[in-house]
Amino acid sequence: MDSVRTEHIDELEVAGRKAVANARRVVVKVGSSSLTTPEGRIDSSRIRDLVEVLAARRALGQEVILVSSGAVAAGMTPLGLTRRPRDLASQQAAASVGQGLLLASYTAELAGHGLTAAQVLLTVEDMMRRVQHRNAQRTLRRLLDIGAVPIVNENDTVATHEIRFGDNDRLAALVAHLLRADALVLLSDVDALYDGNPSDPSTSVVDLVRGPGDLDGIDIGGAGKRGVGTGGMVTKVESARIATEAGVQTVLTSAANARAALAGERVGTLFAPAEGRRPSTRQLWLPPPPPP
Repeated sequence: MDSVRTEHIDELEVAGRKAVANARRVVVKVGSSSLTTPEGRIDSSRIRDLVEVLAARRALGQEVILVSSGAVAAGMTPLGLTRRPRDLASQQAAASVGQGLLLASYTAELAGHGLTAAQVLLTVEDMMRRVQHRNAQRTLRRLLDIGAVPIVNENDTVATHEIRFGDNDRLAALVAHLLRADALVLLSDVDALYDGNPSDPSTSVVDLVRGPGDLDGIDIGGAGKRGVGTGGMVTKVESARIATEAGVQTVLTSAANARAALAGERVGTLFAPAEGRRPSTRQLWLPPPPPP
């Protein structure tokens, strides 16, 4: 379901979509399955299409930060791996090879639009510790000031099981908070959040999520369809929670809908932000307390 929906639309959703289109600063997260072939190779045409969308937003005066997965998947084929490795050492080895290939692709495509790619690798500690947090914030802001496009990824080669984001969905939400972004767009191989299994014709798109109560009774499911990433709908919804609690408009949709989503068209699922003061990064990262 990649077409724009035109039926009745809630006023809150109208305002949210408009806010995304008019965002001064937006974080875009793209998953591994949206960038690579099933065999694990980088799909140059997909990266080209995504960069064209980001360049168009930049031309409209929007600041864009890209949080990109794909390093491990991109490193699989050069290392002769037929499937994503499960042990951390092999994942880190694949990421070491793939990260350079991934950044080279982004650098070449962005250069064609007169834009400069800037690699930023982060770990959980960079977001949690005050000194690293401020340094990451200062660096990213400076990159935006000088017109570069930050390409953010988890620093897989040094992270451990105990201090990993585990996927880039949460990282994207925390980066959006770190930079006081106005919007977060999560791109994957699923075009929206559904109230059931997307393959079931009886299920419907959830157009708007006002808060946790709107998710009651919805089976969020597990990992993505392709098996080349680590996240799934669960982590994307959790990312949306983190972002909206920080006051950030969030849209979840497919990479094919990137242009429409950033333009404020009615694609995917909009998660409305919470009102009030933004919590600290540590408060966002910690899971919500259990019900009494």
